[in-house]
Amino acid sequence: MPAFVNAHTHIYSALAPYGMPPPAPPPATFLEILERVWWPLDRAIDERALDVSARLYVAESLLAGTTVLVDHHESPNFIEGSLDVIADACQALGVRALVCFGATERNGGRDEARRGLDECRRFILANRRPLVRGAVGLHASFTVSDDTVREAGDLCRDLGAVLHVHMAEDAADVEDARARGYAGPLERLIALGALVPGSILAHGVHLTRDEVTMAADAGAWFVQNARSNRGNRVGYPMALTSTPRVALGTDGYPADMETEARVAAETGAEHGEPPSVARTRLENGGALAATFFPVTPPADLPLPDIDALRAEARREAPRLWARLREASS
Repeated sequence: MPAFVNAHTHIYSALAPYGMPPPAPPPATFLEILERVWWPLDRAIDERALDVSARLYVAESLLAGTTVLVDHHESPNFIEGSLDVIADACQALGVRALVCFGATERNGGRDEARRGLDECRRFILANRRPLVRGAVGLHASFTVSDDTVREAGDLCRDLGAVLHVHMAEDAADVEDARARGYAGPLERLIALGALVPGSILAHGVHLTRDEVTMAADAGAWFVQNARSNRGNRVGYPMALTSTPRVALGTDGYPADMETEARVAAETGAEHGEPPSVARTRLENGGALAATFFPVTPPADLPLPDIDALRAEARREAPRLWARLREASS
């Protein structure tokens, strides 16, 4: 099989298809989707749930022909050591991965953000796994203070690492940056010294063409996440055609990159883009991965018993949903 790259995902979401309870009432906006669905799941993740999720997600990625994962992790009640759990699963199954913890202040303020950045630092300095690299993560501009953004940029430079961040996924991110006195979230990163060369900006739905060009000229990569953007009804990233530095990710959906490319082509066609745009972005994942790994392996690696992993997921999921209900209350 050809080898695919998933340029932005959330490995911790692997158990979501195993009976994740729907929010009540149903969310009506993107922020409500975060507050009622994904942020409670983040808070419910512990070491055991993450271990099961990571091994399952990585194995199913291989089944889909995806051999490189760029992961953005968040588990505010299990920060220290969380990146080791993900990295161990990737290394054991032979998948190359770039991992980070998405620092945020949305639950515990500045202390929570410092712990997230410290986990990125710890992992980058301590990791000895040949198939795994570390990056510095921020959740999104609208969930962190200027001090945290500035510290993330400083950490990138100290360690020679790149930044991985959600960027203008929804208009709320732009509105928040403007309320803080910036032209937008991208300009905020630049002003605070956090947009280092090679950084990975997920989404970019609500950026202008000039902003996309500015970020690409600074050496950043963008990642389109078609299924997630369609599901969350946040819009289509029209401005990304301003640069060739765009790859495809799944934002936590399964790492079936052929399906992701098909949806990218479908949604692109609705906005007048030819199918070749999605195919090129799928292929661009290899160029992005090559900046971290010299070789993208073919998807012919041995797998564990996938049925056993799925059975383990079915056993673990009810415990996770019980924790999620507590985190939602």
